[in-house]
Amino acid sequence: MRRLRLPRTRTGWRRTVQAIAALCTVALLPAVWVQLAGGGRIRDLADVPAAPVGVVFGAGISGGRPTPYLAHRLDAAAVLYRAGKVRVLLVTGDNSRVAYDEPGAMRSYLVAHGVPAGRVVVDDAGFDTWDSCERAKRVFGVRRAVLVSQGFHIRRAVALCEAAGLDVYGVGVDEPHDVTWYAGGAREVLAAAKAAVDAGFHPAPRFLGPPDPHIPAALATP
Repeated sequence: MRRLRLPRTRTGWRRTVQAIAALCTVALLPAVWVQLAGGGRIRDLADVPAAPVGVVFGAGISGGRPTPYLAHRLDAAAVLYRAGKVRVLLVTGDNSRVAYDEPGAMRSYLVAHGVPAGRVVVDDAGFDTWDSCERAKRVFGVRRAVLVSQGFHIRRAVALCEAAGLDVYGVGVDEPHDVTWYAGGAREVLAAAKAAVDAGFHPAPRFLGPPDPHIPAALATP
């Protein structure tokens, strides 16, 4: 097994530092793209432009109920609906197994908080942000939407949905900057690399399926 050899000269150290700096720059480029691509369309609940559909991304369930972070996203979505900013809410998350129904829990939460059941549409195959954006357009027929997520995720969501061909604005839900918040922010640096690949190559969602008529039908009713 060969041992790692450290540079022995000043020139060698300089080249090593330059190489490390170049690698770090390349690694951070996707995160910079996410910030630039998504940052210009982030708004507050009060000033986000109206759109036909609000899209809420999953953030985990526990004991069949939304985690606190997901509940805060859903609370913000309910505010948007009651304010007339959106007419239908699309909840997108993971229902890949019977014992874990994230979008179903999201729908139940919204209905329990006053959103009519007919105004909440479930996407059972939103396994990641790219899949959610692609399915919103290709399966559910969404063209314009307000996206709802935490601040550390919303820029990536906006960037990816725009890359998928949607016209979107994003609402970043405020949270205390606790351990979960910083962990989410750190994860975003890594997730940005996948986001750049998804935006560049447009991979098919893990599961596409046939068109779903529920959003057009809901929008057609007063």
